[in-house]
Amino acid sequence: MITNFTKMQGTGNDFVIFEAFSQPLSLSAEKIKYVADRHLGIGCDQVLLVEPSKNDEADVFYRIFNSDGSEVTQCGNGARCVAIYLNSKGLVEKNNIIAETKSSRLILEIYNNNSVTVNMGIPDFEPVNIPLNVNEKLEKYSISSNNKEIIFGAISVGNPHAVIIVDDVESASVKSTGNILQKHGIFPEGVNVGFVQILDRKNIRLRVYERGAGETLACGSGACAAVAVACQQGYLEDVVDVELRGGHLIIRWGGNGKPVYMSGSVETVYEGEIEL
Repeated sequence: MITNFTKMQGTGNDFVIFEAFSQPLSLSAEKIKYVADRHLGIGCDQVLLVEPSKNDEADVFYRIFNSDGSEVTQCGNGARCVAIYLNSKGLVEKNNIIAETKSSRLILEIYNNNSVTVNMGIPDFEPVNIPLNVNEKLEKYSISSNNKEIIFGAISVGNPHAVIIVDDVESASVKSTGNILQKHGIFPEGVNVGFVQILDRKNIRLRVYERGAGETLACGSGACAAVAVACQQGYLEDVVDVELRGGHLIIRWGGNGKPVYMSGSVETVYEGEIEL
């Protein structure tokens, strides 16, 4: 079966988008891994499947698959790409789009120059909702592994995140520490691990080791999680420039009980066909 696709990227976080508006499309884990393979397929961090909304309250429903074939429930940079995709294809002809995933409903605002702001919802620090296997909610948690203590904040922004404050993101043990936390039973559904370097109260550097994908050039939900946790710990103001390896995102968060907003631009890389 020959299927059309669009390759897009937001802050270096790259996606292959398929649409199932005109006809149903089934994507097995094997197909996902083939598409995402950077040597044998198209190559991407995640595959996005855009489908008609399942109710009258949203404009679109989209599914998110990691490069290892696993399905996840949230992707902020993917949401920004979906907004531009829907608008450019004429599938949703407005600049205010409501998109649903398996875990949340996002409001996407399109501005000039393909800039999109996403209302990512209200960050959740409750351990049971992350989910996080602990007895009580704390500002900081810790685990020990190989005589090393790992201290982190934990949060859900539609998916689970651990956030670690480091002196220098370039020298941080991103892969090894990320693997330890991802495989630890404290996160029963796995976790995205962010490493944050505080530059000042309005600027941070961030690297993210994503579950099912490894380190990526950017992670939108990871940027939101990093800012919310660092704000909670008293490091940041309410508007923060997040420098990732693929570019910059602006994150705004008004504090507990308030939604977090992410802004940045996206690009269409190319379009093509692939046999699935």
